[in-house]
Amino acid sequence: RMDQALLLVRNELPAQGFRLAALSGSCHQCLYQFLAFVPPSNGSLRNPGTAAVMVDTQHPLTLLLNSSVGDRELCKIQYHFGEFGNYSLVVKTPSTSTKTVSCDLVINEGPINSYLPILFAFLVYMGILAILIVGRLFMKIDPVRNWVYKKLNPRETDRPINSELGSPNTTDSVSSDPTPRLWSTASRQRLRSLDTFRGLSLIIMVFVNYGGGKYWFFKHESWNGLTVADLVFPWFVFIMGTSISLSLSSMLRWGSSKWKVLGKILWRSFLLILLGIIVVNPNYCLGPLSWDNLRIPGVLQRLGFTYLVVAALELLFTRAGAESRALEMSCPALQDILPYWPQWIFILMLEVIWLCLTFLLPVPGCPRGYLGPGGIGDFGNYPNCTGGAAGYIDRLLLGEKHIYQHPSSSVIYQTTMPYDPEGILGTINTIFMAFLGLQAGKIILFYRDQHKQIMSRFVIWSIVMGIISAILTKCSKEEGFIPINKNLWSISYVTTMSCFAFILLLLIYYLVDVKRLWSGAPFFYPGMNSILVYIGHEVFENYFPFKWKMQDSQSHAEHLTQNLTATTLWVIISFLLYRRRIFLKI
Repeated sequence: RMDQALLLVRNELPAQGFRLAALSGSCHQCLYQFLAFVPPSNGSLRNPGTAAVMVDTQHPLTLLLNSSVGDRELCKIQYHFGEFGNYSLVVKTPSTSTKTVSCDLVINEGPINSYLPILFAFLVYMGILAILIVGRLFMKIDPVRNWVYKKLNPRETDRPINSELGSPNTTDSVSSDPTPRLWSTASRQRLRSLDTFRGLSLIIMVFVNYGGGKYWFFKHESWNGLTVADLVFPWFVFIMGTSISLSLSSMLRWGSSKWKVLGKILWRSFLLILLGIIVVNPNYCLGPLSWDNLRIPGVLQRLGFTYLVVAALELLFTRAGAESRALEMSCPALQDILPYWPQWIFILMLEVIWLCLTFLLPVPGCPRGYLGPGGIGDFGNYPNCTGGAAGYIDRLLLGEKHIYQHPSSSVIYQTTMPYDPEGILGTINTIFMAFLGLQAGKIILFYRDQHKQIMSRFVIWSIVMGIISAILTKCSKEEGFIPINKNLWSISYVTTMSCFAFILLLLIYYLVDVKRLWSGAPFFYPGMNSILVYIGHEVFENYFPFKWKMQDSQSHAEHLTQNLTATTLWVIISFLLYRRRIFLKI
């Protein structure tokens, strides 16, 4: 099967059989898992004891062979098997005069390179990009542009093109409707980098949710650590916080009352939570909605509640035109921080609550402050303690049937307890992530058109968050005070993701809005219609053309083709909607 190899074990020991067990390199402090018992040889090399097992190829494995007599360790082998490879493990004594056991691993049939489809897909998309760039360069040539214009507008071929450079003027544009002109004016005022950042996060999220070609690094990390899939949701939360700062400032500047704005905040939060519970969470392909096992937490629910808290917090302490008066402060270097000290006090109080609940809340049958996955982790001592206090709170308040039943820890750590990565306790740190995004928005507001100031402050914030992450994690995946963990939404996960987010926003802001070297395409278009794309990709996930029956379901290439096709279709849909000025707003 996919991500597996065949291991044939050959026991040439005449007097003893042995037990074969394996341990994944990605499983921290785990118990060895029994694979097979290999009987002894009957005294002849022609009739050795044999066994055939499937082994995982996603991560390095440690194979342990223990004798059935006295449970003596015969040998231990560390090896990273290749997908669809055929291997033999020969266990024998080199000579009759010694009791030393040798374990030799032989490759019978070489594995395939399962990463070639990624390289091929990369080359295809780079080819498409090259064609688009060349086409754009050709369109800058006046005769080519005029010829294309005439072909696209055959009814207007007789209309003279009145321009010194040979390009159509306003009256000769494709449409005499002034709307495109008005829109172009508005889009120049809107920061395209924010929509590009949002769209980039969203498109990676869609690709990951569709399966990511079934590659392990496009899936969520089993527990501590990071994969590509773990990057996108916090980035989306971050840019949501940035947008909150800009949108609330705009509404208040245009004269909207705070009560009216609060009503919009409440309504939008309610709709996001409702859409998450009723539309996104249930799989209606499996039957009608059932309240008995309906999952209550979810991505949209967390976004809705986070938006409510952060937007209300900003609305409570902000004033119309505050950014224009901030320069009068005695300490202008902190003009985007000091006036909002009550917000920082509130966020710090939330973090204290998270720390107290995480490390001090008694959880039945579990050590206090437990942050592990349970299952076979921690040498199997706490099998039912998945997520510690976070999991316990969700099971206590929501019920086991109303939270996620298949957490990422269930594969490597073989956990059996349900655990929700969008649970109650982790929402606190999601609010902190959005608040850091809100801070990025304030920087853009307070230093409007001061590009060096904006970018330098993004760098400073990124460095500060990176230092905090280094302290919390001790620059280690497993040994830190608070490891990076997406399932728990640990504080170190938030500081690390915000460190990356500030840097990524800096790069996109510089390329798109400062130097205008990049229009933000194609990510700009889904970024302008993020709610529609997210809900749409969830609702139509199991329908053609986003999914079809594969000829070989054990092929990374076919899964990657299907997932990239589905993701690309949503980019095209968002582009067509953008062209027709269709936007789903909540």
